[in-house]
Amino acid sequence: MLMFISKEHDRGGGITEDGFMVFGSLIKYPTVSSFFGFKEEEVINTKADSIVAEVIKILPDSNTRKFPDFSDLDTSEVVHILYPNNKSSFIENLHQKLNSSHCRILHYGDSQIEGDRMSGYIRNRLQGIYGGGGPGFIPIVQVYEHLAIRVSAIGNWSRYAAFDPTQRLQKHKEYGIYDSYSRFTQPYNGLSDSNQMANKTPSKASIEISPDRRAYERLQRYSNIKLHYGNSHHAVSYRVISDGEVIKEGALNSNGLYHSLEIVLNSTPSKLVIELEGVVSPDFYGLTIDGLGGVSLDNIAMRGCSGTVFSNMNGQVFASMGRDLTPDIIIFQYGGNTIPYVKDSTQVSDYVRGLMRHINWVKKQLPGVQVFFIGPSDMSTRIGGEMRTYPLLPYMDKMLSEANLSIGNAYWSMYKAMGGSGSMPEWVKQGLAGDDYTHFSPKGTGVISELFFTALSLDLVKRKK
Repeated sequence: MLMFISKEHDRGGGITEDGFMVFGSLIKYPTVSSFFGFKEEEVINTKADSIVAEVIKILPDSNTRKFPDFSDLDTSEVVHILYPNNKSSFIENLHQKLNSSHCRILHYGDSQIEGDRMSGYIRNRLQGIYGGGGPGFIPIVQVYEHLAIRVSAIGNWSRYAAFDPTQRLQKHKEYGIYDSYSRFTQPYNGLSDSNQMANKTPSKASIEISPDRRAYERLQRYSNIKLHYGNSHHAVSYRVISDGEVIKEGALNSNGLYHSLEIVLNSTPSKLVIELEGVVSPDFYGLTIDGLGGVSLDNIAMRGCSGTVFSNMNGQVFASMGRDLTPDIIIFQYGGNTIPYVKDSTQVSDYVRGLMRHINWVKKQLPGVQVFFIGPSDMSTRIGGEMRTYPLLPYMDKMLSEANLSIGNAYWSMYKAMGGSGSMPEWVKQGLAGDDYTHFSPKGTGVISELFFTALSLDLVKRKK
């Protein structure tokens, strides 16, 4: 009889729980409809992984730079990329950039791309067509396992990130294009008197770089390394040692502005070490590890971030790095961290509007870049005793799509590509997502990345025809 008095109760954020109230407390108990399985129809794309299986079959040989032949592939289930009104010119400009002597892509995102997930798959496919090598950006201090390369920071290194909620934003706000930096000494706020500095004991630190044999073969081939730094006001010496041989040494620039130390290699060493020594460390924005041409794709994972941090940073340093790195394309991938906390459509609209302001700020610092936005995946929460899509997620996907198209960005709905509402439990069942009903498994990462690559490739192939 208790199920007949049980009903859904709003728990905030569009989430409900079945039960009945006793002295102000909710006693959870299934309703008649949930007990007998009556629920709204859910859309589940169970063909997603089979589509990818077909795509993988037609991928070209790794030594052949050409698009897959999609002529025999049923693409009716593929969720396509949405473009702004200038679709033809957008794709044509994209084609020109990808075919240029060097095309750099920045992939900003939350924990869905952490450890080079998604970025690695997309990079490998694009490098297979347009050439290129190396993993692109790598932070010096590793806060999570990176799947692309082995980089070890030796010494008393610390990381400072603009998106880290546990850290106070540094006064200079000079985090650079990768939104973080590392130091081998603590920030120095004392006097810069030369005599005083001469009496201090220099600190030593080093960075060790080695190919990771588990990574894609292309990531193990690189010939151009840059160490990006700034806020350097005191003498710091360096030595670069490649497989035991010193190939470069000198002093970093200490005028306080952004600079990069470039290391050009004839071949990929099994171990490269950058030794550093100085009383006060500069801010090191990270490494870029690339081939001499083709596509470079930087994985810029920002755990817990919703994408609303960019305009809080120093625009001058951001733009200076942009002029050195010359990125052509940016992929933003946000929204998932906000979904659990929005309680109504107004909060969704406010978030999307604020996010677009930050994206426009980035586009202002990096004029000429083309922007893709990948929306959040389907995510499930327990509602009435069942794992269901967060109620406001479809609305978030819709608002992000409309807002990005309105400011000239392309948009790809990862939520729809998965199958739409209720698809996450199916992905979990197939081992494509974890039991948090939020993050993809390694296999699922491959599936969703291939779906994005397929959608992008189809547009580029159509452009050729």
